[in-house]
Amino acid sequence: MSRRFPAKVFGKGKMVLLVALAGLLTPRLALAWGEGAQRLVVNRAVDTLPYELRPFFENNRKFLMDHVDDPLGLIDQHPWERNNHFIELDKYGMFPFSILPRSYKGAVDKYGKSKVQASGLLPWQIGVYSQKLTEALRAGRWEQAKLDAAFLANFVAEAHDPFNTTENFDGRLTGQNGINQRFNSVLISRYGSFFPMSTHVAFFISDPTDYAFESCLEAHSLVESLLLADRRAMKGLTSYTDEYYDRFYNLTAASLIRQLSDASTDVGSYWLTAWINAGKPTPPR
Repeated sequence: MSRRFPAKVFGKGKMVLLVALAGLLTPRLALAWGEGAQRLVVNRAVDTLPYELRPFFENNRKFLMDHVDDPLGLIDQHPWERNNHFIELDKYGMFPFSILPRSYKGAVDKYGKSKVQASGLLPWQIGVYSQKLTEALRAGRWEQAKLDAAFLANFVAEAHDPFNTTENFDGRLTGQNGINQRFNSVLISRYGSFFPMSTHVAFFISDPTDYAFESCLEAHSLVESLLLADRRAMKGLTSYTDEYYDRFYNLTAASLIRQLSDASTDVGSYWLTAWINAGKPTPPR
């Protein structure tokens, strides 16, 4: 996934040109879980649902897995869309970033729309798509609901990626470029078939946006330990060899598996929450 073009900036003359050039010169950098992780999360999320709702998602499991990465297509058409896929919490002071209002309006009133958008909108985007899914279910638009569910799953999974919550998103500030891909893509492709995933039964989420912030905070708390693990795994090596990945996996497997497991439970919980808030409509068989 690609990342780090600024949000829409409106200006005139040279400012517009500079913004456009900055966008062109910014490299396409890895963002959040790779395709394998997203599909794994969605697949396991279906299994967390109650019997009243599960058959609909079970019947559409392949559709959800095939379309969970569709939000990335929007980035190619509208580069500012990438700002919906991350939040740089460390732009807002110190953990647990209590000075950042969790309502979008409150954050914009305090920091200005430009800073809030440029620093990422991920938890608010989860709230938006939770509502979109609720409205589709309430109206009986089941085809639209399938797509909204896939989009929502993408954003919820991204909130569990530690490197999606920090300005040091790819180790660029600590000289550890590529750590994002090594942690959330390469490790999964190498060791994913052995993951002892541990999901829980889906539950009702009283405030989808607030809960998304909590997910981002929990993910962010892992950033420093993952950076340290990367440095320890590279000790005595000059390249990312099999030995490096074995070391890195041994040091980070518990965190990686827990984040993926929690993401799966939370995706199912967001689906369940939207269905409950929609009035528990009877799904088509």
